[in-house]
Amino acid sequence: MFLERFIQYIKFEKRYSPHTVAAYQSDLDQFIRFLQSDQPVTHPSEITHHHIRSWMVTMMDDKIIARSVNRKIATLRKYFKFLVQEGVITVNPTAKINTPKIPKKLPVVVEDIKLAKMLDDDSVFNTDFKGLRDKLVIELLFGTGIRLAELLGIKETDINQYEGTVKVLGKRNKERIIPVNTELKRLLTDYVELKKMQNFDNNSLILIVTDKGANAYPKLIYLIVHKYLSYISTQNKKSPHVLRHTFATALLNNGADLNSIKELLGHANLSATQIYTHNSVERLKSIYKLAHPKA
Repeated sequence: MFLERFIQYIKFEKRYSPHTVAAYQSDLDQFIRFLQSDQPVTHPSEITHHHIRSWMVTMMDDKIIARSVNRKIATLRKYFKFLVQEGVITVNPTAKINTPKIPKKLPVVVEDIKLAKMLDDDSVFNTDFKGLRDKLVIELLFGTGIRLAELLGIKETDINQYEGTVKVLGKRNKERIIPVNTELKRLLTDYVELKKMQNFDNNSLILIVTDKGANAYPKLIYLIVHKYLSYISTQNKKSPHVLRHTFATALLNNGADLNSIKELLGHANLSATQIYTHNSVERLKSIYKLAHPKA
């Protein structure tokens, strides 16, 4: 009963995305199954920080990574905070919980100069609809830094050719306007015109579509990105998010301030954007080692 009320709360009052709601539901279902199998409780007020710590130990014994453990505990924090607000419990049992530290990993990027050179090479992409769509996918991800879900949600009406901008719907249904470069503006115009000429049956208003005109899906975008990044990079990770990281790192390396990058990426706070400064520091270190006689 309490869980259902919470799910309704985040779905309709907080207006979380279906993906986020599903993740919360899954985390809470896992916790409830753990309680039922190990230390059964009949009411949320019976749950203590000992139960939660025991669940954390079980997950870590099962080799679940720290990032996933932290996400599940964050779900519990949200759930018990809701129960306190509703008057179901008086004490939040997650208050005494310390989550495991996550080792910081530098964002994986590709060389922006190589990427730009590939995009300018007319021999890389075919001139048919599929080739133009593939090029637009890479150009949009690298040229705007948008997330995969944001790319898939762009409609033709979200493009403002006069202003030279594209509107995207980010996390928590927050809209933001992102400028596009001249080359990307031209490519968007060419693609939309060619898309209309295909006479697809469903005539989808979603910008990126499959070869048959259906709305594009995540796996298709991953395949496209992996294919073209393989031309310029031997690293294992070749995902749409690598292009987002490359976009942000390129801006920082060329003098953009963190607040501007934060707004372009749609980050909720500056701390999420600051990770890119580490890439810049590493770049400076490598330049120093190559150039300085004392290095």
